[in-house]
Amino acid sequence: MKVNKIIAVKLLLSLVIMIGFTSCSKKSDSKGGSKATGWKINDKKGGFQYASKFKKQATGPGLVLVEGGTFTMGKVQDDVMHDWNNTPNQQHVMSFYMDETEVTNMMYMEYLDWLKRVFPPDQENYKNIYEGASPDTLVWRNRLGYNETMTNNYLRHPAYAEYPVVGVNWIQATEFAIWRTDRVNEKILEEQRFLKKDAKVTDVAADKVFSTEAYLASPSTAMGGDTNIVLQKGQKAGKAPKGGGAAPAAGANNTAGNSPKNVYAQRSSGLILPEYRLPTEAEWEYAAAADVGQREYNAYKGQKKYPWSGTYTRSGKRQVRGDQLANFKQGKGDYGGIAGWSDDGADITNKVKSYPPNDFGLYDMAGNVAEWVADVYRPIVDDEANDFNYYRGNVYMKNKIGEDGKVELVTAETQKFDTLSNGKIVSRNFPGQIAQVPVDENETYLRQNFDKSDNRNYRDGDKQSTRYFKFGNSEEGDEKGKLRDDQRMYDSPRHNVSTDSLGNMVKRYDKSNKRTTLVNDDVRVYKGGSWRDRAYWLDPAQRRYFPQDIATDYIGFRCAMSRVGPKADKKKRPRN
Repeated sequence: MKVNKIIAVKLLLSLVIMIGFTSCSKKSDSKGGSKATGWKINDKKGGFQYASKFKKQATGPGLVLVEGGTFTMGKVQDDVMHDWNNTPNQQHVMSFYMDETEVTNMMYMEYLDWLKRVFPPDQENYKNIYEGASPDTLVWRNRLGYNETMTNNYLRHPAYAEYPVVGVNWIQATEFAIWRTDRVNEKILEEQRFLKKDAKVTDVAADKVFSTEAYLASPSTAMGGDTNIVLQKGQKAGKAPKGGGAAPAAGANNTAGNSPKNVYAQRSSGLILPEYRLPTEAEWEYAAAADVGQREYNAYKGQKKYPWSGTYTRSGKRQVRGDQLANFKQGKGDYGGIAGWSDDGADITNKVKSYPPNDFGLYDMAGNVAEWVADVYRPIVDDEANDFNYYRGNVYMKNKIGEDGKVELVTAETQKFDTLSNGKIVSRNFPGQIAQVPVDENETYLRQNFDKSDNRNYRDGDKQSTRYFKFGNSEEGDEKGKLRDDQRMYDSPRHNVSTDSLGNMVKRYDKSNKRTTLVNDDVRVYKGGSWRDRAYWLDPAQRRYFPQDIATDYIGFRCAMSRVGPKADKKKRPRN
């Protein structure tokens, strides 16, 4: 009996000691002690500062989380066209965010309005910015069709406000995504009091434009270096920053003697969202297919033909049985069906969210408009080279550093414009952004994962892939290092636009009848069927391509954003 009591007392003492250690440990953790050094983190006196209260990435405006996973890319149900440009291959995409709907006319009009206010078209330096970003409304014209109503009204009339924007080429869509990134992060920093309230409206000008990357690289010079707009933590607008206005270097932590409040927002703050961008082809196809709705335990029950379940384009649900699940061309001369019940409710495009979403909560992943994706087109997907976050189109760039050792910002004088093959002039960058240059040997030397800046034709059309290439021969090709016409793997037309001595634009159309393909490094993939397409093209795995500088009345776009941190928000549970 006494032995049992002694054992019980020992167990009780052990339990008390363990609880004591646990409480001490929790107490130590609550003080923010470093697991590396034991030093206090986020000490008001200085030292290492870190966003220890960060929980998860905020969902940007208009976005829906798409949980990543594996899927069979390129598995089309039918191939009546015999394109042979799709070979089923297993791919894995990371979790990402995607726009719930296509970018609408109202969203794009907000972009145009901002450009017009900040870069007035009547000023010589900025005359091509607004025009270069404006959609081509003439895409609606048809030689034997009366479509002037759409030409004059589709973009700007409020009746079409929630319709997907068209007439936007791939380059314009990419620029819109960059602009959207900056405006969203500008609002976040304003809410967190790192930027003066309402400066985005009252103080914005061509020489005071917020750029996310420029702010992160050198916050003290962002927004034209106006310290009344770009604020340090704890600084009030209109008052000089603490310490006489001396700004800490980008990415620098506080040192002893500095107040933790006397800092700018950094990437490590966890406030700034990743960039909006066009989705990759793999991401778009994965999101459109939404095979997660066909999951049974740890396998898919079958590849869906369309973004919805079943093999038909009409709903089988009792309440809406017979309703079309997308707007598309149902036959020759039939873009919507017979007027009344059972038609698809649209002659051309339709208001977003007019049809049910897929299992990821995304609308119009089939029908309405086809959509640009980020990839450069090639007839194959090289899954032997990569099967994780597949993307063809990487052109690695880096910030341009000036003679003073600081990043070089674009100004009205250094801004670059590109003349496209169709003669349209578009801005390559905007004042306030960081000037970019290709990566060089400093980044590529002895690397195994990449060895040059432009990787668009890697393993499919570059010089090393051709039978003409001779290793070690630097004189291969023409004087610019490019292959001659008879040596190029993709013998596409070479249209050219230049200016003469008087500044007049000279357009040179390639009239050669020996061209064998339209494929080159400037054609981009677009996915999904549109209001002009038959049901065949509604299959998410179908892929087509179009020149990146040409717009149509049936191609629109939506944006995506990478997910940082955990793959999913919720704890996994068994589900059928």
